[in-house]
Amino acid sequence: MSPRSILVRGGHVVDPANGRDDLADVLVRDGMVAEVGPSLSAPVGADVFDATGLVVAPGLIDVHVHLREPGFEAKETIATGTAAAAAGGFTTICCMPNTRPALDSVEVLEDLKARVRRDGRVRVHPVAAITKGREGREAVDFAALAAAGAVGFSDDGDTTADSAIMRRALEASRDLNRPVMVHCEDKALAVGAMHEGGVSERLGIPGIPAEAEEIIVARDLMLARLTRGWLHVCHVSTGRGIDLVRRAKADGVRVTAEVMPHHLAMSDGWVVGERTLLNVDEPAGTPAPAGDPDTKVNPPLRTPEDTWLLLAALQEGIFDVVATDHAPHASPEKQGSPYDRAAFGLSGLEFALPLMLALVRAGHLSLTDVVRRLSLEPARLLRVPLGDLAPGRTADLVAFDPEERWVVTPERLQTKSANTPLLGMELRGRAKLTLVGGEERHRE
Repeated sequence: MSPRSILVRGGHVVDPANGRDDLADVLVRDGMVAEVGPSLSAPVGADVFDATGLVVAPGLIDVHVHLREPGFEAKETIATGTAAAAAGGFTTICCMPNTRPALDSVEVLEDLKARVRRDGRVRVHPVAAITKGREGREAVDFAALAAAGAVGFSDDGDTTADSAIMRRALEASRDLNRPVMVHCEDKALAVGAMHEGGVSERLGIPGIPAEAEEIIVARDLMLARLTRGWLHVCHVSTGRGIDLVRRAKADGVRVTAEVMPHHLAMSDGWVVGERTLLNVDEPAGTPAPAGDPDTKVNPPLRTPEDTWLLLAALQEGIFDVVATDHAPHASPEKQGSPYDRAAFGLSGLEFALPLMLALVRAGHLSLTDVVRRLSLEPARLLRVPLGDLAPGRTADLVAFDPEERWVVTPERLQTKSANTPLLGMELRGRAKLTLVGGEERHRE
């Protein structure tokens, strides 16, 4: 537990909600932001944290995380996943429902909340399933799950193929003001293991065409228009996909969308062994053998052109938020399997901040842009009173060093599963202090 008062002194405060981008102190008292300004006095007995050279921002919020518990604790647990979140600067996360049992009933949500109270280090909001068991056949009780605390609905990992069920879900989203968070993938087309293109042909690995994603994005946007529901498109990975969202927004469809750092900074070239981050001016890592299963993710790493188009959409404001799709897997599911049979998914919570800061150093984004898409806008999407440092607000806060260099090793990570192609690479940017409700949850 942290002391009742903490003075975060001398940091570069970036708070888009309040137009703040300057040197200031932040005084936290009784779990709330008490004052923000220059040269604040520390109360008697306060913990003084020297933030000289650090950026101080509202705690980061990730709307797309797989905690794996209950049911898949060999991959991740609530304890390890929320510790990874705190180490990455995140103070609030949303957990997806592909657990065992799926998050499809009030009873399962209540069990999850009890586990979080016991083991969680950050705030955790559940995203409930769209269909019972995530099997695509029978819709859940949307109203009951929303009343039990579900912040949205998703069959993430699977598309809800039945358009009538998706229509019903979107109608519920309209009435309950909760988003339907869709994993857009035509399963009949998405039978490969990586992006379908020149690299997949070169490697002889079956590919997943961009159209497998875009067809379902188009369908769900049409259903959102029909129902006037709230569609949230998860992990958009193609330029055409985000252009469909752009056009729908212009037409007045209620749609929000998220992009992942790995889809902004990595392409399918990583599957062939490249270890150069795209759209940034960072040193390349040592080339890896082709077919590293840690590059396998769904949706897959696409083309360099797609990364540019996604970045342009982020700059334009078409993407509402940046999220991680943190998807931990135990080593045998990755390194113990050939590429076509390895599990899909990358660890992401501890890498989002350094990857986004690389885009800042390259001049594509400002610090304010990054904090807006990783904190303020996710708070607005979830309709929670977080994402800013105004006096009287809950003291969810991160202080990070934007320049600290560190090498990615399993030992440096808090996640239980270090399934990332960034292993061995040097990154820049590290959270040094994470406060949740004024309580210290991470400090380096």
